[in-house]
Amino acid sequence: MSTRIAIFTASIGAGHDLPAEVLAAALRERGATADVIDGLPIAGPVARGIIGGASSLDSTAGNLAFDAGYFLGTRFAPARKVGSRVIEQIAGRRFEAYLREHPADVVVSTYPLWTELLGRMRRAGTLATPVVSAITDLAALNYWAHPGVDLHLLTHPESEPEVRSIAGPGARIEAVHGLTDLRFCDPPERSAARAELELPARGSLVVVSGGGWGVGDLQGATDTALHYGADTVVVLVGHNEGARDRMLAAYGEDARVQVWGFTDRMVSLLAAADVLIHSTAGLTVLEALMCDCRVVSYGWARGHIRINNRAYERLGMVAVAKTRPQLAHAVIHALAAPPLGPQVPDLPAAADLVLGMAEREPAHAR
Repeated sequence: MSTRIAIFTASIGAGHDLPAEVLAAALRERGATADVIDGLPIAGPVARGIIGGASSLDSTAGNLAFDAGYFLGTRFAPARKVGSRVIEQIAGRRFEAYLREHPADVVVSTYPLWTELLGRMRRAGTLATPVVSAITDLAALNYWAHPGVDLHLLTHPESEPEVRSIAGPGARIEAVHGLTDLRFCDPPERSAARAELELPARGSLVVVSGGGWGVGDLQGATDTALHYGADTVVVLVGHNEGARDRMLAAYGEDARVQVWGFTDRMVSLLAAADVLIHSTAGLTVLEALMCDCRVVSYGWARGHIRINNRAYERLGMVAVAKTRPQLAHAVIHALAAPPLGPQVPDLPAAADLVLGMAEREPAHAR
């Protein structure tokens, strides 16, 4: 019987779904059975309504609600404890029932609320299966880490101190590769990437990204990039149709600007670009660095993004701009800077460590 891995994600953004799919593909290549499961339908309509509402951010009210919810749910300890119990009460029995009906040798979570829930279940003894948390943010890791989690996988080695402060001194923590598209480990040359995407071979290329949600000051970032040295700008609006309409209205007649929706060609696009201006932190920043593309974090300093921006500044990983004048300075500097060089550390594969957890005590043998 092949090893069975259950990977829980939440269909609120590619930042959770794509790492789950990449990990599942690597596990299948190694002979395991890997199922990617959207936890929202399992959690039920109440949880789905609460969590799904987090992606309604195309308004001032939505942004303020996101900020308030983040503060109460993660930074204010009493509310965090209550929120953790609420997650367990709303979704705990549903997840227990699902895992009884679909037993696995290892359970992986790429979504922090499921990690919190599974960690609580593991610690309470209601879940016998090893739990792995796949952590794709740099900072703001409450809910990503938990004392009940057996293994924490990091895309950023710099995250270890925060994870250990949450999960405890004895927590097993490993920095890995294999939660991003493996093509990022060997991206194409810039000229080849531009030719593939039919982008101008000459001149500077800046990518302005609002993440999967298409949020942030996309127009301000585009105007600034064009004014301060970009010959071509590709704007990524994700699944946000309102943002697409606004950007097309503003730049539809400007040959220097292309507006893209969600794309699966990020390896080539980031390899083609000189600079990425990105609003929502996460894996996209790491992927850009792997492609020798300098990064400026700008445009949507809300909730956990604000905390990640502070970590970027503290660690000197990427430039952070809080205002358009600061963005102008960052763009000028980034376009004039020399190449970054290889940004792909030699790390173990996430899939190998997940399978190693199964070898300890297969669940289907219990």
